[in-house]
Amino acid sequence: MESVGVEGVANEVRTDYESGKTRSLAWRRSQLKALQRLLYEEEEGMFTALKQDLGKHQAEAYRDEVGILIKSVNYALENLKKWMTPCRVPVPLLAFPTRGELVPEPLGVVLIFSSWNFPIGLSLEPLIGAIAAGNAIVLKPSELAPASSNFLAKSVPKYLDSMSVKVVRGGPDVGQKLLEQKWDKIFFTGSSRVARIVMAAAAKHLTPVAVELGGKSPAIFDSLSSARDRKVAVERIVGAKWVPCSGQVCIGVDYVLVEEQFAPILIDQLKATLEKFYPRFDCLSRIINEQHFQRLSNLIKDPSVAATIIHGGSLDSETLFIEPTILLDPPLDAEIMNEEIFGPLLPIITLKKIEDSIEFIRARPKPLVIYAFTKDEKLRSRITAETSSGSLTFNDTMIQFACDELPFGGVGGSGFGQYHGKFSFDMFSHTKAVLRRSFLLEFTFRYPPWDAWKLPFMRSVYHFDYVTLLLRLLGLKRG
Repeated sequence: MESVGVEGVANEVRTDYESGKTRSLAWRRSQLKALQRLLYEEEEGMFTALKQDLGKHQAEAYRDEVGILIKSVNYALENLKKWMTPCRVPVPLLAFPTRGELVPEPLGVVLIFSSWNFPIGLSLEPLIGAIAAGNAIVLKPSELAPASSNFLAKSVPKYLDSMSVKVVRGGPDVGQKLLEQKWDKIFFTGSSRVARIVMAAAAKHLTPVAVELGGKSPAIFDSLSSARDRKVAVERIVGAKWVPCSGQVCIGVDYVLVEEQFAPILIDQLKATLEKFYPRFDCLSRIINEQHFQRLSNLIKDPSVAATIIHGGSLDSETLFIEPTILLDPPLDAEIMNEEIFGPLLPIITLKKIEDSIEFIRARPKPLVIYAFTKDEKLRSRITAETSSGSLTFNDTMIQFACDELPFGGVGGSGFGQYHGKFSFDMFSHTKAVLRRSFLLEFTFRYPPWDAWKLPFMRSVYHFDYVTLLLRLLGLKRG
């Protein structure tokens, strides 16, 4: 797409937004219902696109993308009117008679960059919030998932208002041209490298940006005394590491921290669970492309890292498949322990005491999520108080992503900005402070303000409302 085309798209969407139609409840509801119909009627098309791009099984595609989106759009429709309603807030008695309100208003025209690992889910999830907030939107899907990008380009204008919601396809050159335009919000999901480019471009227009990145999200595995608890914990770790997109997921488990004495138990159960869950690997997603396959291959071809592989490790460059792989204590200075893995490789790091996991995590960039499997309330409290992460989940994995009442987002190097549910609406809204005062009453003081301030009771006006009331009852007026 030529630069004039990108500029034309941006201008067209802004002109449509300025008409004011996207602000109404009726328009927002109609677009969310249209998106709801898209999700139901185009299910097979989404399954086909996800299979072509990533080899996703239909069950995985529905669970991680289609089903999540249906839940999100239904939740937005149920709560939209309440979200749009201005919220009354108390104002000081000093300002009586006055009413204060918080009024949500759309930001304007927003640009959404989505990622390739969940190419439909991570495109339409922020779109739901942007529509609910009354914005006009330009969506740029990832060119690394071409089938999904083509699906969105054909389906979105078929169901949604094609003047207010547009899909722009293309590679980095198109993305760069989009960044040259003026936007009222940019929402980006992807790598920290590209996020820096997005933020630098946004700074030229003082455009606010939300970035959803990732990082190395650890799982702390405490010494669970119950065999059943250990079994459930291991199954949940396996489910978060290898089930979604073969580990190509920002909220997946990047590595596990465990005490030395319990590592053999954990390893045996991980192996047994993998064999039970995946007697064959044809239901697992493949690596997105040759570049990412090579990057992951290089991580475990490092001789010092290869020596720590205790399960898996086989590679198939023709099918872009990497077997689920477990490593025990790879060198901490190796690349695999210093960059987000984003693939089916799971390092296990042993510690003398499980409490050492807190310092281990604190010594590294803040992760998107910390998972901790423990029944020790003291350890839970310490992890909550002494670590920082986008989210913290005890005794489960990834479920926080599906909770509409919990915000999803990172902190520090794992991103900033929170969305899902009402948080998506808030992200794409400006909360405007509105104060309404009557001409009915007017109170003034006989003392000039510089003299009145010397009076002790005047200094109390700003701290105690009953003093303000007393002053008014005394009938102090201009002299």
